[in-house]
Amino acid sequence: MRRGSRLSGVLHVLLHMAEQDEPVTSEALAKAMDTNPVVIRRVMAGLRDQGYVRSEKGHGGGWTLARDLADVSLRDIYEALGQPALLAVGNRTEAPGCLVEQAVNAALTRAFNDAEALLLSRLADVTLARLSADFHKRLAGRGKGHRLETAHAK
Repeated sequence: MRRGSRLSGVLHVLLHMAEQDEPVTSEALAKAMDTNPVVIRRVMAGLRDQGYVRSEKGHGGGWTLARDLADVSLRDIYEALGQPALLAVGNRTEAPGCLVEQAVNAALTRAFNDAEALLLSRLADVTLARLSADFHKRLAGRGKGHRLETAHAK
């Protein structure tokens, strides 16, 4: 079963942007993420509307972060993305009148709600600054600098 990776991908892009001293184009981000610039622009436009990034047009333009990393939690970005489904499992709904299905779904719904509440709480506890610090610790262990153009070189 495939899991959605949109949140992970957007966090990834934001951390790459945090490493840049100048605006980053959609094309550069798309190349680093192996996707289409249109996908990047669409996602970034939504984040811009929520106040997390800015865009500058023209020569030297691109995307920049609009907020301090310490002020943005993973839950903030999750919510800015429209709160995509957190769990890949759900209830069976083919026989809503079946008492067995009702009992199973009631138990599963409670478990799903508890799991989602815990996950949202954990996402709220982690900031982009914390992710950035982890990245820098890993980077120091590698002994190389960070360049967006080569970060994902195969």
